[in-house]
Amino acid sequence: MVAPLVLGGILTRHGASGPVSLRISEVEAYSGLGDDPGSHAHRGETPRNRVMFGPAAHLYTYFTYGMHTCANIVCLPEGVAGGLLLRGGEIVQGEPFVRERRGDAPFRDLARGPARLANAMGIPLGDGGADVLSGQYSLRLRVDPIVDVGRSARTGVSGAGGTDDYPWRFFIPGDPTVSPYRRHVPKKRATGAG
Repeated sequence: MVAPLVLGGILTRHGASGPVSLRISEVEAYSGLGDDPGSHAHRGETPRNRVMFGPAAHLYTYFTYGMHTCANIVCLPEGVAGGLLLRGGEIVQGEPFVRERRGDAPFRDLARGPARLANAMGIPLGDGGADVLSGQYSLRLRVDPIVDVGRSARTGVSGAGGTDDYPWRFFIPGDPTVSPYRRHVPKKRATGAG
């Protein structure tokens, strides 16, 4: 599995104002067609998720809650959907640029959570499909992979994809930039008196 190998790796976005680098502390893995009910690719390829079926090492971006961009790194061979949602990390370069976007948030919260991470890095929705190994992005994995890797069900994922059947959240234990675990709680619908 690729997910644990990415932990501790450094993702850099080379923006117009300067580079921002992040040490990855938390990811969630998502599989493809029919395999993973929590995945955007579960029901097959669409214009929205096409990048997930493309070559590995490209960004799959999406908009969530009508206001946040989230970013994944595609990690399976072309034609097989799969990606790693970037859930948390520590800013290791470019903090002044990050502060322009994230204000006076505590350091550990600058890129803690997938929407904050994309915002801190300056990753726009339009960067979907960008190669993370060349051009505007670079990804450098650790030479010595982290051995002590935490693992749990994915956080905030509804339905079967958020159960213990899918323990596909990987993180560096004790790292302050790892987001807190939250099991998805379905919203209760109001019932009318009749």
